[in-house]
Amino acid sequence: MRIFNQIGFGNLKGDVFGGVTAAVVALPMALAFGVASGAGAEAGLYGAVLVGLFAALFGGTPTLISEPTGPMTVVFTAVIVALMVPDPATGVVAENAMAMAFTTVMLAGFFQVMFGVLKLGRYVTLMPYTVISGFMSGIGLILIIIQLPGLLGHASPGGGVMGSIEALPGLFADVNAGELLLGVVALGILFLMPKAWRRFMPPQLLALVVGTLLAVWFIGSGDYRAIGEIPSGLPSITVPTFSADEWMTMVINALVLAMLGSIDALLTSVISDSLTRNEHNSDKELVGQGLGNLASGMFGGLPGAGATMGTVVNIQTGARTALSGLVRAAVLGVVVFGASGLVESIPKAILAGIAIKVGIDIIDWGFLRRAHRLSMRGALIMYGVIGMTVFVDLITAVGIGLFVANILTIRRLSDLQSEHVRVLGQAEETGGSDYEGLDSDEKRYLTEAGSRVALLDLSGPLIFGAAQTLTRQQNRLDSAQALVIDLSGVPHLGVSAALVLERIIRDAVDRGSRVVLSGAQDQPRARLEKLGVAQEVRPDDWLASRSEAVRQACSAPEATA
Repeated sequence: MRIFNQIGFGNLKGDVFGGVTAAVVALPMALAFGVASGAGAEAGLYGAVLVGLFAALFGGTPTLISEPTGPMTVVFTAVIVALMVPDPATGVVAENAMAMAFTTVMLAGFFQVMFGVLKLGRYVTLMPYTVISGFMSGIGLILIIIQLPGLLGHASPGGGVMGSIEALPGLFADVNAGELLLGVVALGILFLMPKAWRRFMPPQLLALVVGTLLAVWFIGSGDYRAIGEIPSGLPSITVPTFSADEWMTMVINALVLAMLGSIDALLTSVISDSLTRNEHNSDKELVGQGLGNLASGMFGGLPGAGATMGTVVNIQTGARTALSGLVRAAVLGVVVFGASGLVESIPKAILAGIAIKVGIDIIDWGFLRRAHRLSMRGALIMYGVIGMTVFVDLITAVGIGLFVANILTIRRLSDLQSEHVRVLGQAEETGGSDYEGLDSDEKRYLTEAGSRVALLDLSGPLIFGAAQTLTRQQNRLDSAQALVIDLSGVPHLGVSAALVLERIIRDAVDRGSRVVLSGAQDQPRARLEKLGVAQEVRPDDWLASRSEAVRQACSAPEATA
């Protein structure tokens, strides 16, 4: 597998233009997410540069733009809020709280690299859509709620979602009119900017420029909350020490970040594929994302993932290789290392408005409107995940959502598999009414044999969901003096179903009944042989044709006695 991403110079103009445009779009978003997280605007810039650089170099999607995203920022904000809670005994926040937060980002990057090395990319996005939709919509609501104080002209009250909700009545009573106006102007530009204009200037950048000019000219510097001084260059690396309990906390939070970042990136890679008609390498992409987050956390940057908006803009402006991602990182690097003074006067209310618009866009409005029409159970799962994401915590929301969704899926699969397990024949008990699917010779043989011969007709892959149905059907086979088990339509036999089938065969043999198997494909036959069934069934009773198996069973001495 090649180490570097697809970096080429055959599309130089398109890649450079795409990278520059993506950088222009990324700047206001990075600043907004940095301020929203509580780590500072510089953390957003560091994350935008480092995650984007390493993901472009080592990823598996040439045109993917990686940077701090709304979902990753919300999760990281929750991590910071939890770590900044004062100790109940001393009332002091842990000295290494922020070091723990950024170490969590590094661990998340390490886990993502491991996901890629272990080739888990294809499995990362195998989650029920109801859970993904509910989780993302919940994250969107969290981002809106925690940015409302900033929109109203106040610093974050702390305490995460509940702290912001509890503080809102007081904040509304003491609104900073100037800053609220700036936030409303930003939202107005983001929502109302004509599509034709968006081809020439990203609405986020226009909101940033117009809002900053209004603040400087009409409100006056010092009379509104601005970003303030941003340190030039990357911070130095320090090596803190942590206790075993602190490591456990960081590992759990890092796994959540790693999973969310992987899902976010790979879903965006799919979007990139659809626009460029290419196919990404999921495992390689996870390695690139992990290296990016590892570097970002090391230097105090926000965690990031594939960003849909930046990726789409990058592709639409001509990018086709990972050179665009490198150009984007270089442009943002210039801001970090030499032009950070240009962003010091940007109002935080403008950034709050940009973040709120991102939160609104994250909410899955299309599925929210239609979920109840598609499946009431699915809708309830989605609403439950939204509620737990907002008011409980992210881990619980995903865990319970996945558990409930998988239980319902297993139940549905069991119901579907029960349709592929049928007992045919035994005409004296059923009046011959259950001969559907048999040819004329098979019907004749079974009719003449009456209840002395039973045909267990199986089809489709039989996994654990079919085991219970097989067990229920076993009672109908007890009176048969010969049993035909047709496996011709079974490509795969799961362990649970194989064990039940083994019990049915052994019970029949113990009663003195003859067992004939037909059409066993390689995997089912190998599994039954490993269970020792070959010792119970005569070698000449393994037949390829169901018709031949039925004829042989009906003519057996056991069935004609």
